[in-house]
Amino acid sequence: MDAPVIVAGAGPTGLMLAGELRLAGVDVIVLDRLERRTGESRGLGFTTRTMEVFDQRGLLHRFGEIGTSNAGHFGGLPVDFGVLDSVHRAAKTVPQSDTETMLEGWARELGADIRRGHDLVSLHDHDDHVEVEVRGPDGEEIWLTAHYLVGCDGGRSVVRKTAGFDFPGTAATMEMYLADIKGVDLEPRQIGETYANGMVMCGPLGDRGVTRIIVCERGTPARRRTEPPSYAEVAAAWQRITGVDISHAEHEWVSAFGDASRLATEYRRGRVILAGDAAHIHLPAGGQGMNTGIQDAVNLGWKLAAVITGNAPESLLDTYHEERHAVGERLMTNTKAQGLLLLSGDEVQPLREVLAELIRYEEVSRHLAAMVSGLEIRYDVGRGSHPLLGLRMPHLELVADNQKTSSTRKLHSGRGLLLDLEDNPVLRDRASGWADRVDVVVGIPHGVQDDSPLAGTAAVLVRPDGHVAWAAPGSHHDLPMALERWFGPSRI
Repeated sequence: MDAPVIVAGAGPTGLMLAGELRLAGVDVIVLDRLERRTGESRGLGFTTRTMEVFDQRGLLHRFGEIGTSNAGHFGGLPVDFGVLDSVHRAAKTVPQSDTETMLEGWARELGADIRRGHDLVSLHDHDDHVEVEVRGPDGEEIWLTAHYLVGCDGGRSVVRKTAGFDFPGTAATMEMYLADIKGVDLEPRQIGETYANGMVMCGPLGDRGVTRIIVCERGTPARRRTEPPSYAEVAAAWQRITGVDISHAEHEWVSAFGDASRLATEYRRGRVILAGDAAHIHLPAGGQGMNTGIQDAVNLGWKLAAVITGNAPESLLDTYHEERHAVGERLMTNTKAQGLLLLSGDEVQPLREVLAELIRYEEVSRHLAAMVSGLEIRYDVGRGSHPLLGLRMPHLELVADNQKTSSTRKLHSGRGLLLDLEDNPVLRDRASGWADRVDVVVGIPHGVQDDSPLAGTAAVLVRPDGHVAWAAPGSHHDLPMALERWFGPSRI
């Protein structure tokens, strides 16, 4: 094999996956058809859940100072995200180009083999390996083999199409524009400010004098472009909607997008796996696409590594589809709902008004904010009464080995984590057969409130992706059963 895993696509999803695999010691080749990053910043910022994910790998500091905010929306209706229970707030100022730069640097530091200018042309899924045909930088034909191929190559995924994945859904009904411009003074316009014939949004991108604009003109037919639209098209649409002429502005880049909504029926077929936009496309409402892709990668990476290294059976990969496809379905539902609120005309104004009334209730705001942020995700990890089962482990300050640390810091290595919060030697002995895969930490919790789901918790088993797989008291299956389910058989 040229590598155990080949990843197609060096966007945020593919780069995050490469880093996760290298944390587990698995070699990976990342192929990308572009010879260099475009520098375009389609995705902007991170949801609260992605901030948590980056923090659990010790990556947040690599971005420098990050502007965060509790201000959010659902379909253009303001929602206070400050009601969420997290130590993080959503990031608003990090362009996708910076995210890709950071992730590529991290993956390369860990030893990922990233090959730019390598275009995947075809693939052949055999019983025990995958063979891919690649067109190299000079047009040469290259054949590579791997145990698994992961398509992280975007909404028009060659991997998805060539491997024959079904991708049902709805086609785009309209075309919208996005651009970063300079040399024009525009008042910030919040998403959701509608006009008779459309909706626009604009706001500054950091302190570089760049303004991000989004233009959604009703009645603009969907089209399949092979090249980006001209800036003249974008400026003309902006003027038709707002009456303001921005044609004199300097544009850094422009792009078009639509409201297509599609979800692959399966995320894995044999030795070919999909993640990110290759598995799901939708209206980019709330910036959920890139964030969901990054979280796909974090769910998949440790499972794929465990199977490749022989620590877990191949059936563990089935849980990737089971867990993340359900997230994809939820993503389709909420982005379609937001599309109706954002892009429809006056006929949905009564619905907007009723929903705006409901959002004033904190419970409704919390529900919608958690949906968009990914904080509502709970995986099926087994029966039990502990409130944390299947949820992501909340940040917990600890004192371990007479030093201050945290549950988040203990996940930096990408290994499993058993937190023994009552210094129980019997518990640790039962977990000793998994010492090569699971770190056991005896810790004294600090700052746990009486109403916290961690109150009264004796021990927690945390998967490498941060989700709780077992907790005591309250789990209906034994700790060794949970360890074997998620980390493979005991070594003793």
